[in-house]
Formats: sequence, C-alpha cells, structure tokens
Amino acid sequence: MKYDYIIIGGGSAGCVLANRLTENGKFNVALFEAGKSSDIWKVKMPLAILYTMHDPKYNWKYYSEPEPHLHNRKLFCPRGKMIGGCSAHNGMVYVRGNPNDYERWASFGLKNWSYEKVLPFFKKIETWSGGENEHRGGSGLLPVNQSKNKNPLFKAFIDSASEAGYEINSDMNGKNQEGFGMYDVTINEGERASVSKHYLNPAKKRTNLTIFTDSFVEKIIFDGKKAIGIEVKIKDKVTKVFVNKEVILSGGSINSPQLLMLSGVGPAEHLKEKGIEITHNLRGVGKNLQDHLETYIQQECKTSDTLYSYVNKFNMLRIGIQWFLNKSGPCSTSFLEAGGFAKSSPEREYPNIQFHFFPAFVIDHGLVEPDRHGYQLHASPNHPKSRGSITLNTSNPYDYPKILFNYLEHKDDLKQTIEAIDVARKILGQNSMKPFAGLETGPGTDIQTYELYEEYIRSKAETAYHPSCTLKMGVDDMAVVDEKLKVHGIENLRVVDASVMPEITSGNLNAPTLMIAERASEFILNS
Repeated sequence: MKYDYIIIGGGSAGCVLANRLTENGKFNVALFEAGKSSDIWKVKMPLAILYTMHDPKYNWKYYSEPEPHLHNRKLFCPRGKMIGGCSAHNGMVYVRGNPNDYERWASFGLKNWSYEKVLPFFKKIETWSGGENEHRGGSGLLPVNQSKNKNPLFKAFIDSASEAGYEINSDMNGKNQEGFGMYDVTINEGERASVSKHYLNPAKKRTNLTIFTDSFVEKIIFDGKKAIGIEVKIKDKVTKVFVNKEVILSGGSINSPQLLMLSGVGPAEHLKEKGIEITHNLRGVGKNLQDHLETYIQQECKTSDTLYSYVNKFNMLRIGIQWFLNKSGPCSTSFLEAGGFAKSSPEREYPNIQFHFFPAFVIDHGLVEPDRHGYQLHASPNHPKSRGSITLNTSNPYDYPKILFNYLEHKDDLKQTIEAIDVARKILGQNSMKPFAGLETGPGTDIQTYELYEEYIRSKAETAYHPSCTLKMGVDDMAVVDEKLKVHGIENLRVVDASVMPEITSGNLNAPTLMIAERASEFILNS
C-alpha cells in the first residue's frame, strides 16, 4: 500500500486533516486510528460522557506515575481511543484560549502563530450560533453554539460572579476572554457535535480517502532521516504502508511522543537505555508536558436543581427515553456550560484562572455516585509553570508510556491555586447563591489557613484532562517541530496535535487543537 499522505491518529486533528487534504481531489490519503468508530449513542448523547471515559474499548485510560507533589497519587488520564478522539468524549466546552496566549507563542520566534495569524483559522472552523462577525465564523464545518441551559443554578452562579465584582461576558471566544457567563459548546440539536461527525463524515465518500480503524501503528519507517512509511497492525497482521509525500503524526500529547521514541526519534540516552536504535537525537521529545490542575470547591445544595435528581433509576430511564425520542431534555446537554476567566490577584497581567461550575458532586471521575444534592466550582490556573514528561516504559509499543505531570513542582502554581479557591469562595458566598447554598463540604469551612489549603489541594486536586506541549514547536534546542510543524532534522514528517503547543492555552484544548490542524492543512497543501 502506498499513499500521498499517511495520518496517524483519527482524533480531532486527524479528522480535520483527513477532510482538508482530500478536498481538492489531488492526493490519496490514509487515516489510521487504533480505536473504533464513534458512531454510537454513548458518544452522541451529551450527558453520557462517563460511559466512554471509563470504557477501555473507547478510551486509553492512562494513569500518571505517582505525582511527587500530590502525595504520590496516580492521577487518571483518560484519552479518546476512537474516531474523533477526545472530541468524541470531552465535555464539549469550546474555548479558543486568550488572544495573549498566541502573542506569547509568536514571541518564541513563531511569527506565524500570533493571534492575528490564527484568528482566520478559528473563524474557518465554526458556524457560531451568535452569527458571523470580525471575531467569529459563520460558515465553518463545526456548529458551535451558545449554551441555552436554563438550570437556575447557572443563572445564580453568574449573577453571583457579577455581585462579587467580576465582569459578565456573553462571548468568551470574542474580543475579550475575561469574565463569567455561559460557555460555547459543541452540542448541536441535542447531540454531541464531534469532529468525526462534522469533518470526517462529509469526507468519507471521497474516493481518495481510506480510513482504517482498529489499526495500531507500531513504528514510523525511515530511510536515513527521511520518513517513508509506517508499520501498522491491522486485524492481527503487521503491514508496511509507504508514503509519497508525508507522514503526519496526530496521536495526541501522550501517544505522539511515545511513537516518535519507539521509532528512534528522541533523547538518545533514553532510547539507548530502552534498546532502541537511534534515528535522530532530539532532546525535547516527551519533555515540556503541561496540563491544567483543577481543585473543586464543593457545596451542598438546598434545592433539587442538581443532577442528583437523575441518580434515581426511574428518572434516569425517563430522561434517557426523552433523549432517544426527540434529542431533548437533560441528556441533551453536558451541564458544564457555566464558568469564566478571572485574575486570581490584581498583579496578574491577564486572566490566569479558569472556572467551571457543575451542578453535582463529582467523585472519582464520576465512578462513585453522589449521595446528596450539591454543586461544585472547578478552579484551575491557566499557565502552570511546572513541567512534566512522557517517557517509555519499554520498547514494546503496546506497553503504556510513563506519564509524569509533575503538578505543583513550581511554587507559583500552588500560590495561584490557593488564590483561586479564595476567588471561588467569594463568588459562591454572594446573595444570589444564598437560596441554594448549603454546607461547604470541600475544602470545608474549617479550612482557612495557607497550610490547610495546601493540604487540601495536594490531597484532592485532579487533572482537567488537558495534557499538551510534549513535542513543542520552536527554535530553541528543546523544540521538536518548527513553526510549520515539521520535525527538526527529519524529512517528510510533521506533528499536528496538541503536543506541538509551546505553552498550554488558557482553557479547554479542543478548539486550539482544531485551529492547529486547520493551520497545518494550509502549510501542507502549500508546501
């Protein structure tokens, strides 16, 4: 088999690439995805996210190494293992990031990634329900909708943010990110608007696109320092597939560095240690890992407006039937739509904390059902200074890599998180929340000192599910790809996914990942 382009990974970025690279009909493209089709009700129903998050058929279900600054806890790190990747199992919150994030990227010698340069690609992605304007797109492939969730807790929370002195913002993806309101969501007509549905499905009928599911890429094949193909296991048979133009790696921030190292591209000492023949010594592969670490401020609710109402099996069945019949009701939303961005202290240059309000208690990533009505406010610093890494356990491609986030290694990350708890408490303590506000159960009203805050964070903080930056774009000696996403020192090989971010963006990562893939498509087609 031989194709013009091979895309490794059918996640968010891979689906965008598959569509754009086959649009003009000039190139034959193959897309390889280790997981299955995501054309199932569990993916389509917005409220059913936990069904795929904990299902090994549809999720890699990674865990970190013991995190040294979080009492050696191993943190759960779910990653989509299906067509559509994380867009098929995320919380569907659509956040571009702060315009200043991209100005920071440009300051690293990446002039093609300033906000002015990336804005047209963000606009190209979306058909926004608020209508096209200078900041938003109106004719893209992906429907992006302003949430219309009428849960009274959301209104009370947003009113409380205003009472606490924070701005109300009707479009956090517009000119200004700062403030609180309802997030944009990738939910359309009661169903998840995944990238597989809106980018890949329209391209499936093209004769120049071939999609392989249940196909595990074991290795990239090189001739010297030129990528010429892949070794892939399809239906228990390992096959070599060759390429005329480029191999494009879109496996995500964990799988992409793992596959590069298994193929001999990475830190030479580490590869030697694992008995891997070195194709190219590239020190930065797997380094610079970043994620958003969330702390939950939890409060009992005095009313029945929370998702605890649906823990009851009869109510669960009732709302499930409602969704199956006409795609309406509680199952047609994620309930993650309210939140915002704020400065944790006046000296911060721009909003450094993101908040998500959720009308239920989340216990062990949803594996344990709550036993009462409650709500929680998730607080996470946008720009952690701590850095982690992805390394190999063994040279076997089927062995999971070692993931060490190294959360809170930098003391400023802890300081910002403590400040964020204060902001969260300030908001939740306003008059608009009083009709709902019961006892604070986390951290708890007795937790008031710096030391007790610190213990709560180290014991309870969890990932926001945003691993990124492990194959960073740049010009320094730790950069892995250049500004057109070509791997330094290697021919015919690009990386297109969240791993190429030099720094994590402010907010959820799906929208920036789609922008990266749209931007990359133009680079590739113009090369």
